[in-house]
Amino acid sequence: MPGFVGPARAAVRTRFFVNGRYRKQWLMHINQLIAQHGAWFYVVAFVWTFLEGETIVLFAGVAAAQGLVNPFLLLASAWLGSFSGDQCYFWLGRQFGVRLLNRFPRFRGGVDVALHWLERYSTGFILSFRFIYGVRNFSSFAMGLSAVHWKRFLSLNFLAAGLWASSFVGIGYFLGHALHAMLGDVVRTFSLGMLVVFVAILFGVRLLHRVQRRLQPRVPPGVKVVTPP
Repeated sequence: MPGFVGPARAAVRTRFFVNGRYRKQWLMHINQLIAQHGAWFYVVAFVWTFLEGETIVLFAGVAAAQGLVNPFLLLASAWLGSFSGDQCYFWLGRQFGVRLLNRFPRFRGGVDVALHWLERYSTGFILSFRFIYGVRNFSSFAMGLSAVHWKRFLSLNFLAAGLWASSFVGIGYFLGHALHAMLGDVVRTFSLGMLVVFVAILFGVRLLHRVQRRLQPRVPPGVKVVTPP
């Protein structure tokens, strides 16, 4: 029996060495892929922040800390994407808000909440609504229905998008350095794997919310709409 200990240990060492070499080669392929198609990464960040939230920004910040992504280009992509998305939603609210609410009355509850916060906090709400989960999805659309002048929203939205993008890129960048200090090169595999997990969770939560909305009875509460200037 003792005679088998030596070969067993040798097999374990060989397997560990092979797996380590495979992991390093896989990381090299990932790095090369990002280096060759890095411009598309910023396009994805722009589109994602135009439509969604901070998930991709956080993990892109982690990638930026590893030198895989330019943090300043990432910041610019997230800033412009978030700004453009909320400008689009504001315009939709201003041009077609009443008709859209009549067509989709289930959104009125969220719009009512956003208008209440806007009436109560005004400029503070415009600068911070991106950080308020559950309200941010309706906020810019609701502000298009309000009396907020489009020039005021344009300037405050640009500033707010910059604050939001800087915050989450900075958090991701800091986490990337912290993880690298603890895990070394393994952080790249960890970051990519966690990105896939979080994206899957995000889509699962969104799907669950959609199912819940469909199961809820539609209550058509009134919405106070102020004619824009």
